[in-house]
Amino acid sequence: MSQFLQFPLQPFLQEAIQRIGFTKPTAIQQAMIPIMLSGKSAIGQAHTGTGKSHSFLIPIVERVDVEKDYPQAVIAAPTRELADQLYTALNELTEGTDIRTAALIGGTDKVRMADRLKTAPRIIVGTPGRIRDMVMDGAVSVFKANILVIDEADLSFDMGFIEAIDQVASRMSNELEMYVFSATIPEKLKPFLTKYMQDPKHVQIGREQSLVEGMHYSLVPVRSAKKYDKLKDVMEAINPYLAIIFTNTREKADEVADALQKDGIDVGRIHGSLSPRERKRMMKQIRDLRYHYIVATDLAARGIDIPGVSHVINYEIPENIEFFVHRVGRTARAGLQGHAITLYDPEEEELIQSVEALKLPLHHEDVRRGEWIELKPRQARKNRRAKTSDLDRRARAAVRKPKKVKPGYKQKMKRDMERFKRNERKKNRKR
Repeated sequence: MSQFLQFPLQPFLQEAIQRIGFTKPTAIQQAMIPIMLSGKSAIGQAHTGTGKSHSFLIPIVERVDVEKDYPQAVIAAPTRELADQLYTALNELTEGTDIRTAALIGGTDKVRMADRLKTAPRIIVGTPGRIRDMVMDGAVSVFKANILVIDEADLSFDMGFIEAIDQVASRMSNELEMYVFSATIPEKLKPFLTKYMQDPKHVQIGREQSLVEGMHYSLVPVRSAKKYDKLKDVMEAINPYLAIIFTNTREKADEVADALQKDGIDVGRIHGSLSPRERKRMMKQIRDLRYHYIVATDLAARGIDIPGVSHVINYEIPENIEFFVHRVGRTARAGLQGHAITLYDPEEEELIQSVEALKLPLHHEDVRRGEWIELKPRQARKNRRAKTSDLDRRARAAVRKPKKVKPGYKQKMKRDMERFKRNERKKNRKR
């Protein structure tokens, strides 16, 4: 029996939830649906893969009144892909009803969009800039709309969209309810929230379970110059349904994708330099399962929902550890297994320590001849390097540079130092 029956939802909505295949609410849905049904502004803080979208779509559909011929709810998402995915999910819930919806997404024709808005939608989903443009141009009125949802609010802030959202919010109902969904709440975002939210409820869902359950984490050491070769080794050792290879920059994404294609591997690519048409075509090809590998920047970790990801490969470690969390959160979703593989240069000690600070079950591994092998723990390798460094220091102290140097003295000093270290190692083995 569906556990969504605990919520006071209309029969058509319960049927839609069942049709989609949902039986048990996620933690964020369990917490947020009752809050939104009660009409209390709230912040839902949860990471990727926790079911945030339906935690606000379900109560919005429940509360909308088809008899009121004006927009009642506005949902803003920072990327076109995410807005499009929300719109698709919304229409799955409203299928067969008289609830009219509209997608106001950048990259599409404004005139045609304005023409469609002559019949007022009850729920609007879109990107902040395009929603603002349609409101400012008078194509749609949000004066009576009293529900505003900001999805991926921290990403919206990072991308500079908060001003556009502010311009829309200021034109909405005086009884505005605001619902903010975000993985993190940056300090710089708080003044905006305070402006529209008085004592909001704050729901925070821990990330540990979603990042550990069904996941295997591999740390693979490799020198930067050999990183592409190691990537190829890893690709030969896995059999992904769909793998995302993450880089930190668009330039590196293109470099890796071009190299793989040159080596005969058909890969998709997702980053901010693609035009709207290219991104739309790429997403269709991905959903049509054309690719087993996608090379992407962090746009795919936050702004795009890609179903069926079985593997995540961090070709580069992000400077911001939150991006690492979002990346690995792309896989092991909906009860499936996931494998997150991080290639690292041993010189990237600070970045690796930030990953280790997440307290994930990390396995120090390598791939050789197509097989995964367990390596000694990283700490053991660090301790060994520390001992080696100490031995080097003692060897340098024991073998002094002669006051009067002769040709070849450097080679002689080096031989003497190696002899000293061999003798010291023998002593240690006898102890």
